[in-house]
Amino acid sequence: MAVMSRYSELLQNKRVKLLIIAAITAVTIGIHYGWLTDRLFGHVHWLHALHSRFCYIPIAIAASWFGLRGGILSAASISLLVVPYLIGSRPETLDLSQELVEIFFYFAIGILIGALVDRELRAHRKHEETRLQLERSHHLSLVGQMAAGVAHEIKNPLASIKGALEIIHDENVARSDREEFSEIAFKEVKRIEGTVTEFLEFARPKETQRVSLDLSVSVESGIKQLSPQVAKAELQLQSHIEQGVFVLGDQEKIHQVLLNLLLNSIEACRPGDTISIELKRSGAHRAVLSISDTGMGMTAAELSQAFDPFYTTKATGTGLGLPTVKSIVDRHAGQIDLLSEPGKGTRITITLPTLEGKAWQ
Repeated sequence: MAVMSRYSELLQNKRVKLLIIAAITAVTIGIHYGWLTDRLFGHVHWLHALHSRFCYIPIAIAASWFGLRGGILSAASISLLVVPYLIGSRPETLDLSQELVEIFFYFAIGILIGALVDRELRAHRKHEETRLQLERSHHLSLVGQMAAGVAHEIKNPLASIKGALEIIHDENVARSDREEFSEIAFKEVKRIEGTVTEFLEFARPKETQRVSLDLSVSVESGIKQLSPQVAKAELQLQSHIEQGVFVLGDQEKIHQVLLNLLLNSIEACRPGDTISIELKRSGAHRAVLSISDTGMGMTAAELSQAFDPFYTTKATGTGLGLPTVKSIVDRHAGQIDLLSEPGKGTRITITLPTLEGKAWQ
């Protein structure tokens, strides 16, 4: 593989390409003049005829690598190199009309292949320009959505802070009420800080630090952390965690994924619903984590937009939870699948590559 990669890199070098074309041209001209073949076979007509076909090779290569200009220049170079042979040959052994026809076909092949290659290159450049324009439009759209999302998420806390500050500075308000509204203002500031942090993490994610990680321990830790909220929401929690499942992952990012998904399930459930968490190995080198609930579920329209940034069905929320989860899973070379049905619940499955060998045996 390394040799093939090195060969591909060399072929990207313009000078190397020119040397290859020059070498092939030199071989074909050597055959034409008999420098390479006459000593072995003598001067025979079939070798000369065969050479005329060999000349198409460097022309075709030059046209495919350098387009119309390369095809014409290669055809012209070979034609000029053949001229001394035509001048020095005896009239009785030279079929001039055939040689001129061959030269005509040299240029025809060079022009045809070169024109096709140039057309393909123009189409490719146009496609790339269109793709870049679409990407720029998409990025601008995301920026607009992000700005609107930030404004929407900050507007309400700012209104609360403004009202709280007005009350705090009103000397006619009781001291206990001022203290209560001071706490409200502080909570709203923390809410704004959390919103801004979430947006920044999505827009400029930190570099993923992948190390040997016991996914079993991470999942159990996430379950333990959110157990009070599960109990408060009067939900049933079931878990089946296979032990010693090691992956190459970022501890903080994986923990973030688990908390996001579990919180989504808690918010989607009603008292008495069940959340099920399962972690197991699949085959030799895959770990499968699934989180399912019997909550409200999602419609087909909601499901199709679940991973779109800023899309949310909640009264409050930035719509960055699932897109952030997907981004983290992608950076861990994993796969995420989402299934849901209104009234029956949601199941989200994450597949990650495990560490091989003794790391988890």
